Amino acid sequence: MQKLFSPEFMDSELEKLHHASKEWGFFQLEIFLHLINHGVSTSLMEKVKLDISKFFKLSMEEKKKYWQQPGDFEGFGQLFVVSDEQKLDWGDMFTLLTLPTNLRKPHLFPKLPLPLRASKLAMKILKLMAKALGMEYNYMKNLFEDGRQSIRMNYYPPCPQPELVIGLNPHSDAAGLTILLQLNEIEGLQIRKDGMWIPVIPLPNAFVFNIGDMLEIMSNGIYRSIEHRATVNSVKERLSVATFYSPRWEGDMGPEPSLITPESPALFKRIGVADYFTGYFSCELDGKSYLDVMRIQNEEEKGS
Repeated sequence: MQKLFSPEFMDSELEKLHHASKEWGFFQLEIFLHLINHGVSTSLMEKVKLDISKFFKLSMEEKKKYWQQPGDFEGFGQLFVVSDEQKLDWGDMFTLLTLPTNLRKPHLFPKLPLPLRASKLAMKILKLMAKALGMEYNYMKNLFEDGRQSIRMNYYPPCPQPELVIGLNPHSDAAGLTILLQLNEIEGLQIRKDGMWIPVIPLPNAFVFNIGDMLEIMSNGIYRSIEHRATVNSVKERLSVATFYSPRWEGDMGPEPSLITPESPALFKRIGVADYFTGYFSCELDGKSYLDVMRIQNEEEKGS
């Protein structure tokens, strides 16, 4: 992270960031203790880790005070449940919207950890990505500033037969950029690369970043969202917290105009941000299937 903002190393590090975003869709950045102005303090990170661990150890009676309401993704429970017959993931989640502040639900906050205020860090990375892609300078800024931030805390308990369950089904993230903090450095996150599942080894003091479907759409397929999943084990619980960054819901999004040329035509259609998320949360998690709905060629095939 320090090298990305160093005049001496910026160009070479930016090329590494660009390559990782194109080829993998995932990367880890170590946040050194002496790095300033990245928007996340070490003390806050430690408090988040402690408070999230305490929350998932509350009694079920206490946790039910924060239960998800019908049709709402915020609160304690699971997401992407569309039928009673569906096989559920081996894990609990607590999800809430943190930005913009006027949309927060006050009853979800009293005993919960302060949100991981990584919005400054996210905007720095998004602006660097825009530079690497050759986008118009203010494109990312105009899209994501004052956009939406949600946070999801994940708890994967040990399972006696871990080979029979999955902590979180294979999927790609719907948002633009995801920042993940693995709280207890237990392996479990895996990404699909060239048909193989590859574990992401947690690094101390590091955030895991991954490209979301929206960023693949905006970059017209140059950057790739990638399927990932969470596995569990028979011995140790795993905890993580993911922060998702999306544009303002009042706008629309599609491939950035400067990236569309006769040689590189638009691969994805434009859609309202709110409509995009409405469709996403009405489906089961299933790889990158929702991104495929956005592809222009799919629309053409349906009409032929």
